[in-house]
Amino acid sequence: MHLRHFAASILGLLLLARPALAALPPALEQALRATTLPSSAVSLLVRDVASPTPLVALNLEVPRNPASTVKLITTFVALDALGPLHRWSTEVYLLGPLNDGVLQGDLLLRGRGDPYLTEQELWRFAGELRRLGLREITGRLLIDDSYFAPAPRTADAFDNQPLRLYNVLPNAAMVNFKAFTFHFAPAENGRDVTITADPALPNLIIDNQLHQATGPCHGILAHVKMTVLDPVIANPVVFSGDYPHACGEQTLPRTALSPEAYTYGLFKNLWAQWGGTLAGGVARGLRPVGQKPYYVGYSAPLAEIIRPLNKWSNNVMADALLYALADRAHAPPLQPQDGVREIERWLTAQGISTQGLVMENGSGLSRQTRVTASTLGGLLGHAWTSPWMPEYLASLALVGMDGTARKHFKNAPETGRMHLKTGRLDNVAAVAGYVLARNGHTYVVTLLMNHPTVNQGSGNAFMDAVLKWTFQH
Repeated sequence: MHLRHFAASILGLLLLARPALAALPPALEQALRATTLPSSAVSLLVRDVASPTPLVALNLEVPRNPASTVKLITTFVALDALGPLHRWSTEVYLLGPLNDGVLQGDLLLRGRGDPYLTEQELWRFAGELRRLGLREITGRLLIDDSYFAPAPRTADAFDNQPLRLYNVLPNAAMVNFKAFTFHFAPAENGRDVTITADPALPNLIIDNQLHQATGPCHGILAHVKMTVLDPVIANPVVFSGDYPHACGEQTLPRTALSPEAYTYGLFKNLWAQWGGTLAGGVARGLRPVGQKPYYVGYSAPLAEIIRPLNKWSNNVMADALLYALADRAHAPPLQPQDGVREIERWLTAQGISTQGLVMENGSGLSRQTRVTASTLGGLLGHAWTSPWMPEYLASLALVGMDGTARKHFKNAPETGRMHLKTGRLDNVAAVAGYVLARNGHTYVVTLLMNHPTVNQGSGNAFMDAVLKWTFQH
């Protein structure tokens, strides 16, 4: 080899071997050195939306766990592929004759994956059935959730916490995210603790084994243990422990009941508010093929649905979007991985690299999901030039004001000047979105950190340093 070529090769190897920290500007290099994070654990992209040249580029092609920031991919691909006006339908079938408002038979509700069928929406849904003339149901409520294939994981698979709301599995007939808020308060007799559930469903059985105690309050989780006697139906629910009087009133958000049992209990309550009666219980069923629905309800448009999804990082809603993407090219029962393939095809069609991309679901609640800062930053850059940019931007949390970013830069110059999606798991901290800097320019920021110490303060410290540096640029 010629000596000059040999020297050039050695120089190239030396440059490749230099620490990636050299890619950071001095202020961020100093901020990172002040943490316990090695530069090898960090991927960072900062660039002006009007320029393809990054201001900061560190480990862009290293696949990392993005936690909930992967929702940025799920939601924008759905927004672009399905359109901002996409709606989900929920169908009602009468399985028997209807005479003078009385249904002699079962009522069947067929879900098609509405991600935002909340208690308020189901109340309106029940009101429409009354408006159409239905008053009494002599049979049962049947739930058809066959539009989705059974979930590929169990509710306890991620962290053995099946009653946490973030672990609720997607279901085609999901109502109100299967969520309860349990309220606790010391009774006046000094011995008991009262427990109420919101919503108060007639088929939820609460076994209250709590006792009042003396001493300081260390928070609801330190004093109340929640278990279910039957893990399949998640009912009855048992609360046990010693509850200090000093705790006063406390709340605990959790899930309980099977999806069909939850829907039945909530529908029965809301149906009664409209003056309707339901004589029977609940079972799963299948829609009658060839029969026209008695009523079809429609969700809010997708552009509205992604706002609570991204701002509050709703996992079950994000997972439902994967099924909606799968619905474009696949027949039910839909599989989440078919939705992942639709995302991969969309990214490739836009010229965004999918190298290293692994998506186990649409929410980021995963130990296996991986994405590069290059791919996530490319998605954000593409979204900025999209006709749907305003709808997408409005779905992200406003720093210091709302959503998961409401506690960052509160009452500071940065307040309201960043639209962000945050992400956090054990050993994972991430943030991505847009920063409107004080120079008037908007910047794409993608920061992915995977390290055992990232949740011990170092992740937040470097995250804040990056966002502040970008804002002040």
